[in-house]
Amino acid sequence: QVQLVESGGGWVQAGGSLRLSCLASGSIVSLNTMAWYRQAPGTQRELVAVISSDGSTRAADPVKGRFTISRDAAKNTVYLQMNRLNPEDTGDYYCYAYVRTAGTYTAYWGQGTQVTVSS
Repeated sequence: QVQLVESGGGWVQAGGSLRLSCLASGSIVSLNTMAWYRQAPGTQRELVAVISSDGSTRAADPVKGRFTISRDAAKNTVYLQMNRLNPEDTGDYYCYAYVRTAGTYTAYWGQGTQVTVSS
């Protein structure tokens, strides 16, 4: 089994910054693609940013230039640095990882961490 545990969410005023972390643990052979998604109340979950095993990244248009995804392979951790936050960034943020365990690849999700941006 693999667990993804997010941390770093909270409340911040518009214009502020937060850094989310997601630690993967368990029976991991390798971590492939990792990503952050978010879901605001009453909306569908949407991709925020993704990072491949080779370090290449892609961010959704609403967060380009403000959010940066990175990973520390040695720590099995992915980060999301969020700058110049605005109220539209409010939501639950979820970590995603495509994980190779013994003999198979499986997608895993974290439990989510809440981000609230006040105007």
